[in-house]
Amino acid sequence: MSDAEPIKRVVLVVDDDSAIRRVVRTVLEADNFEVVEAADGPAALLLLEAINGRGPDAVVLDIMMPGIDGIEVCRRIDHDSVKVIMLSARDDQETKDEAAKAGADAYLTKPFSAIELLDAVEKLTP
Repeated sequence: MSDAEPIKRVVLVVDDDSAIRRVVRTVLEADNFEVVEAADGPAALLLLEAINGRGPDAVVLDIMMPGIDGIEVCRRIDHDSVKVIMLSARDDQETKDEAAKAGADAYLTKPFSAIELLDAVEKLTP
């Protein structure tokens, strides 16, 4: 039998708030995820294009960011290969519906708990 480490699941965390990125990274790394970060929509799209077809398994994506917002980033993601968890301080149904129409697989309202985040990511990246 081999003691090889299991392949880590990769999550791209996109948020213009470095504190949120740090919290999400800490929670996910503690559960053996590999985390890649982007500070805005354009950086996330460039990263996704650069690693085309090789991950990530999921994207944790803030909605309200300057430039290209999370909804537009979500629209541009290949949802056949990547799951998307939207994060937002907005808790209104209109925003949730817009995220779902853009292809989001889950929606968490800030502030969220570590358990909520892990549950959402675990469910989408078996």
